[in-house]
Amino acid sequence: MRGLLMVGAARIGEPYLAAARRLGFRVTLVESTAHQDRLAGEVDRFIPVTGTAEEHWAAAAQAAAGEEEPDGVLAFAETQVMAAALVQDRLGLPGPSLRAAVISRNKALQRAHFAAACLPQPDHLLVDNVEDAVAWAESRLPVVVKPLSLSGSRGVVAVGSTAELAGLLPERLAVGKVLLEQQAVGPEYSWEGILREGTILFGNVTAKETTGPPEFVEVAHRAGCHLDPAVDELVHGVIEAIGVRSGIVHLEFILTGDGPVAIEVAVRTPGDCLMDVLALTHGFDPYEAVVSVAMGDPVALPSGPVAHGAIWFPEARPGTVTAIEGADVLAEHPHIIRVRLLKSVGDQVAGLVSSAQRVGYLLFQAPSAADLETVMTEARKTFEIRTEP
Repeated sequence: MRGLLMVGAARIGEPYLAAARRLGFRVTLVESTAHQDRLAGEVDRFIPVTGTAEEHWAAAAQAAAGEEEPDGVLAFAETQVMAAALVQDRLGLPGPSLRAAVISRNKALQRAHFAAACLPQPDHLLVDNVEDAVAWAESRLPVVVKPLSLSGSRGVVAVGSTAELAGLLPERLAVGKVLLEQQAVGPEYSWEGILREGTILFGNVTAKETTGPPEFVEVAHRAGCHLDPAVDELVHGVIEAIGVRSGIVHLEFILTGDGPVAIEVAVRTPGDCLMDVLALTHGFDPYEAVVSVAMGDPVALPSGPVAHGAIWFPEARPGTVTAIEGADVLAEHPHIIRVRLLKSVGDQVAGLVSSAQRVGYLLFQAPSAADLETVMTEARKTFEIRTEP
């Protein structure tokens, strides 16, 4: 029986394990001990990781591959990309390429490679001191401050004055260099794709809603969008610029008045349950498709949307949850596939500054764009999480 080495899964990546089982593969999972009780019985081998750093994941993945050489390797989350890519590179297995993995883990490296390929992107500067940052930003406000390697909007913040920037940077620079970007203006989108040997087998454009500045936390996604051909040019340019070979790609971009500009790219599974949204929109199992590509097997992928899928993340005021209203009613709606609550009465809700602080989500599938907008509007009016300070 051929074997898949899965580096990370947590909860959101569990469908990969089920997909590998359905496809008849033996599964070795490298994962934190926090998930061992729940997942060890779902795989053939469970390899515990002793820490949370990329180096811990890499050491565990190399040890797992040394004990029993896999036929395919697949990373789940951001900090596991390098661990999987190193094994893929050593064993000559399908993957995004070690080059793409390295670049995807550092936003400054992405900016440098996008610039070398003459791709449209925001004006930017890598800074390690407050003086240079303030001097550069003075004529470019507002600017966005970004850490080099985090995801899920963590640490991303827009500032509108040099005084605000000067006050924010000392704490950020104490941790390491930061990237400054002139804020691009326009609606936000992402492109999700599955590639084999540099060829795009499947592509999808997702429209985003965010909280806007200063944190830009995403609050809704609608998949299956059709945009200008310039988006296709940007996608192909990014893939070539960072050298993506095989696997899944998640590219974020903003559609400005002058066309799309690249924001950042990742060679791992997109968050926010986007895999589920893709499945509902395009009528296929993206987890099985990604596993098949990782194993070097053929895969049949859809050529276009079959429905209109979306996800919405309700917001709640900071405080203690006193009531949750509308969830039961909405769960019975034919176009609402799932209602999941991440908070209960009595729980605390913090201010929304990253995707890690969400209170729940609703997953939609509708036969038309008009039906989708109708049900999402109904959900926004019906669902409410009440809090008290």
